[in-house]
Amino acid sequence: MADNLIALGVSVDLCGVVGADGGQAWLFETLQHLGIGSSGILVDPKRPTSQKSRVMISKQQVLRVDRERKDPIDKDLCTALLEKASSLLEKADVLVLSDYLKGVLDGHLCQELIKRAKAQHKIILCDPKGRDYSKYAHADLITPNKKEAQMATGVEINDDDSLLQALSFFKDKLQITTPLITLSEQGMAFLDQDLHKIPTIAKEVYDVSGAGDTVIAALAFCLGLGYPIKQACHFANAAAAVVVAKVGSARATYAEVLDFLQKHYHKGQKVLDKATLCALLKAMHPPKIIFTNGCFDLLHRGHVEYLQKAKALGGLLVVGLNSDSSVRRLKGDTRPICDQDARAFVLAGLECVDFVVLFEEDTPLELIKALKPHVLVKGADYAGKEVVGSSLVKEVVLIDFVNGHSTTNTLEKIQNLTHN
Repeated sequence: MADNLIALGVSVDLCGVVGADGGQAWLFETLQHLGIGSSGILVDPKRPTSQKSRVMISKQQVLRVDRERKDPIDKDLCTALLEKASSLLEKADVLVLSDYLKGVLDGHLCQELIKRAKAQHKIILCDPKGRDYSKYAHADLITPNKKEAQMATGVEINDDDSLLQALSFFKDKLQITTPLITLSEQGMAFLDQDLHKIPTIAKEVYDVSGAGDTVIAALAFCLGLGYPIKQACHFANAAAAVVVAKVGSARATYAEVLDFLQKHYHKGQKVLDKATLCALLKAMHPPKIIFTNGCFDLLHRGHVEYLQKAKALGGLLVVGLNSDSSVRRLKGDTRPICDQDARAFVLAGLECVDFVVLFEEDTPLELIKALKPHVLVKGADYAGKEVVGSSLVKEVVLIDFVNGHSTTNTLEKIQNLTHN
């Protein structure tokens, strides 16, 4: 799960218990390589480091061998782990309790961590195991699969009524804010005021190893950014679809998830009209939409670096492109040099650009109102000036231009060559 979070661009600190063996050395080395914090991992020389070995034949897992101990860790180690986790929790946005019933996350430790996290207004997610879910009480979200939910609630889930009954058990009996059940090929379902079912969007399934970890990691990522649970579920479904199409315990990067969503909902097409793009974004539910706009006539290095920096802010980049008539009103009858179809085609060819949408107005205000981006990007020359649409977004980012590169400079060079 930590690896999945790193792939999404999240800073992660891991807490747990390992043995004093070769597995411990490998784990710490791997965590360091991935950039995952390991200060919360304690060593118990009386236990082995838990290891799972999978046997694969023709891209299918046929056997798994586990080396582990499941008896509870001793009280002193539990107390030390609680203090370590509590210290790390202070700088975190989200607490994820990933329970594999290996003797670490007992009822006392879970409830103490949940209590401390709630006192600090942190988001709490639990990936549960076993029959007794009371140790996850008062968490914000739990993610059992269908089999696990049936075991914990005693409800056989075979239709929407029984699904609602199982989810209601978690919500009413355990005060889970948003109980969620993953339903394999049927997607997932969650309960807030109403029952919501999110269908799966996986096309190819090679290996389901790690899919559950991917789902809760993606949910933690989205909820940590402040996005609604339904939007988070759509993103998590896409992340799971990316992972199950790979072999082994894979992970899904943020770029892979957005690319999957784009291809799934609109077959990879980048240049869209406003109505189509609005409908697509509503279906995709991207956690972060970045918007910038311009004429982008005679695309040059300055444009490309500007757009690359905008994309590097970490989200889906939408470029609003002034139509030909809009450019003429802004820059005169001699512009644009390239027509709107050519300019849109070239922009869409850039890897950093996710979507291009034309607008006829002199400003992109109406487009911004329709698309509802989270971040608005403009050039650094807007410092101290009012940016159109700034009141409609969460953040405005100004990006420096590359010196010596502009459409005006390019046209002047062409004119000088012509005159000479």
